[in-house]
Amino acid sequence: MSLPLVAQGQSQSQPVKPAGKPSMELNRQKAAQSSAQMDALRQLSVSLETLVAKVSPAVVEVLVAGFGPVEDSAGNKTAVVGRQSTLGSGVIVDPEGYIITNAHVLANERNIEVVVTTGAQETGVPGGERVTYTARLIGIHKDTDLALLKIDGKSLPFLPLDPKQSIRQGELVVALGNPEGLGNSVTMGVVSAVDRQPDPRLPMVFIQTDAPINPGNSGGPLVDVDGHLLGINSFILSQGGGSEGLGFAIPVRVVSFIFGRLKKFGHVDRSEIGADAQVITPLLAKGLGLPVTSGVILDDIRPGGPAEKAGLKIGDIVLAIDGKKISSLPQLAGSLYLHPTDEPMILNVMRGTEKITFHVPVLTQKHDVDRLLDMVDPKKNLISKLGVLAIDVNDQVLTMLPELRIKSGAVVVANTAYSRGGDIGLHPGDVIHAINTRPILSLTDLQREIATFEAGAAVVLQVERSEGMDYVAFEME
Repeated sequence: MSLPLVAQGQSQSQPVKPAGKPSMELNRQKAAQSSAQMDALRQLSVSLETLVAKVSPAVVEVLVAGFGPVEDSAGNKTAVVGRQSTLGSGVIVDPEGYIITNAHVLANERNIEVVVTTGAQETGVPGGERVTYTARLIGIHKDTDLALLKIDGKSLPFLPLDPKQSIRQGELVVALGNPEGLGNSVTMGVVSAVDRQPDPRLPMVFIQTDAPINPGNSGGPLVDVDGHLLGINSFILSQGGGSEGLGFAIPVRVVSFIFGRLKKFGHVDRSEIGADAQVITPLLAKGLGLPVTSGVILDDIRPGGPAEKAGLKIGDIVLAIDGKKISSLPQLAGSLYLHPTDEPMILNVMRGTEKITFHVPVLTQKHDVDRLLDMVDPKKNLISKLGVLAIDVNDQVLTMLPELRIKSGAVVVANTAYSRGGDIGLHPGDVIHAINTRPILSLTDLQREIATFEAGAAVVLQVERSEGMDYVAFEME
């Protein structure tokens, strides 16, 4: 008797399905999966379009004209000085027209223009009318590579500065700016690292991103998918000069701190607690019998200073400042630099094997311009036609301004309450050497010469600044 053939693994009563014929159910599942993937991609695309339309109105072009050393064919600077122009980016951070950009964008600046694209907010898409403003330099801070500009605008679109904005490794980010002069460009990537320190000798830490950043992006914003400002794009590491996925942005907590100081004072004061520190080496740790072989140790506590009064001692190992781990001198310097002067600093240290927390008052390490202000007599030092307070360049001033090229003149130390100084382009620290080619050797010279100008007269001041010599031109009121 013969037996029917049965497929392996099937009972005799079950029919055999034809091999290689896909089921309708499987096709439906694949179609549904493909549709869901396309929907997700469309949603991502729409979200990015909405994000760009929201953020781009606050992103500006920064056009800088000035003079600087001409480069030869090999890219080396020569002794020849020529006219130069620089294109960078910036972001409006205050609706009254305050703009943050990079300090290096303004190198050798003499004239700064800012291009704002209007209409993007109303239409919901990037683009619109381009309006050019003449910008004033409010302050520059080379240590953090940040500068603050001001244009005459009201109710401008802006990105608020939130120093507590979280930044997470791996999160999607978008960089906006004007790479190679291509205005209103957008690139996307992720946060590669949150606190990257490219130069271990410097206290600055950066956000590292693989969002493509190229020359011209400097000063533009790096934002998250909700449009929150995470940082200001600053520089790239590249062998060939183009983007290689190693871009760096200044974190928003640093930007917020520097913005507040530059807006209020035009410069940035440093905080100090009356203590010094040095790096722990294996040899130092062995000789002192320390419980760790790396980190930072306090090697000096100045008598009568905040650190001594709080209870800190020489030999204390610094573990953290304000909740942030400290493992190097640049990290410690950075934490001191960015700490508000009106709040106590929280230091966690190790003394022997014991961990102790101290609340240390902070002192302001006065900027040189602030020290000059202590020398002012408002009655004697007022230049009413300029709306500034100024003093002679004397031996005491020269100790505070040792790099001054011309060792005479009148130095501006403050603008008055109803000052024209800021409007005409004078800033604390500027040293006036001449008025309309007539030399100014002292405050008396300045007071005498400025009194001779009538309303409507053209006035040109020759001014020396940290960036070099400059002309400040205005019409007398």
